[in-house]
Amino acid sequence: MSQNNEFSKVLSRADVIVLAFGAMIGWGWVVLSGDWIMKAGSIGAMIAFLIGGIMVIFVGLVYSELTTALPKTGGAHHFAQAALGPKAAFVVSWSILLGYISVVAFEAVALPTVIEYIFPNYQIGYMWTIAGWDVYLSWVAVGMAGSIIVTWINWIGVKQAAFLQLVLTILLALVGLSLIFGSAFGGEASNLSPLFEGGIAGIMAVMIMTPFMFVGFDVIPQMAEEMNIPKRTVGKVLLLSVGLAVAWYIFIILGVSLSLNGSQLQSASLPTADAMGAIFGSAVFSKILILGGIAGILTSWNAFIIGASRVMYAMAQDGMLPKWFGKLHPKYKTPGNAILIIGLLATLSPLLGRPALVWFTDAGGLSIVIAYFIVSVSFLVLRKNQPDLERPFRAGKSNIVGILATILSIGFIILYMPGMPASLVWPYEWMIFGVWWIFGLFFFVRISNTKGVSTNRMTEQTFKE
Repeated sequence: MSQNNEFSKVLSRADVIVLAFGAMIGWGWVVLSGDWIMKAGSIGAMIAFLIGGIMVIFVGLVYSELTTALPKTGGAHHFAQAALGPKAAFVVSWSILLGYISVVAFEAVALPTVIEYIFPNYQIGYMWTIAGWDVYLSWVAVGMAGSIIVTWINWIGVKQAAFLQLVLTILLALVGLSLIFGSAFGGEASNLSPLFEGGIAGIMAVMIMTPFMFVGFDVIPQMAEEMNIPKRTVGKVLLLSVGLAVAWYIFIILGVSLSLNGSQLQSASLPTADAMGAIFGSAVFSKILILGGIAGILTSWNAFIIGASRVMYAMAQDGMLPKWFGKLHPKYKTPGNAILIIGLLATLSPLLGRPALVWFTDAGGLSIVIAYFIVSVSFLVLRKNQPDLERPFRAGKSNIVGILATILSIGFIILYMPGMPASLVWPYEWMIFGVWWIFGLFFFVRISNTKGVSTNRMTEQTFKE
């Protein structure tokens, strides 16, 4: 690979941690905390996130070992390629792309939704109605403007994107910690009742939401060639980011539970924001928490543009996508063409209106857990077929971590199937998922009709390195 087509190693340990942590936090903690508590109770909701976090940690352990063994931009793409071949590499990469692009599009729709809570009735210029929701020009313009800005920051360099992530994560953490510590001193223990709601079913109803809430740690492998930290440290950083996210969600649930009683939770439009206002006795603090939520939107948005563009770059380098996607900007050393396409899709997404929030969440969630399954299987295959492969970070001596990660991934996939609590909704969500894979079939057929020379060569180079 020529020097003009090499990434710059500019990301520090702190950069990587805030990119992954910010990706996992997002906006859900602001809007969904009340729903979690009402479904499972205060303690039940915390247990659900603890169990969900443990599940994701097993997958994270798999990613940690493979990232240090195969430190290539594209992460899971190279894991599957080395273990299962180019076809599996395409499937896992195409799955990840839908998941990541869904998050990016989700944030472009979430931003104008959040602004509406700060500036009610700012919507002007009626355009059309989608799924019963009226789309206004001013609303669309906010989402499009945000998309253009975030895309531009990523286009001019990953270090600039990482700095933005650091600033926003600090803001996010300060706001969240204010709620957590405020509720610890000003909350009421009696508000924790009921501790459990709906028994095991209630805990399960919350637990099925956790995979999408925790998605984001897997952007770390996508940036493997841009990290200026020891290989062994990469695995530790990945696990640390997952642990921080688990703690974040549990303590936010605790803070909201201490701050609001049952009737207040039911009437709250944004329970986390209302909890902040209740603890500090002013609606101003509710607005401050909304600012933290906006920071969460931007951190998630930023991280997933980075992740998606690196996946497209890896696929293009191996001939699975047009080479145009595999070009790095000569000055900024970013996959600029891939970033621009992802940014364009995000910029158009607000035209679908607020209902698209749920569509993107569910369709993207299924794609992510499919990728987790393939990566977990790749872990087991490489343990068997490449026992001498250097693994600076090992996820245990036995294969139990990979086996558990595989089983849990299958369980996640089942939850999205028809008849299950988190099943995709017809027609919108299944259409997004189906159209994406019909489109991907064109590229998959191309892979099937070639001998995968470039892919095999890349795999050989990876093992030599």
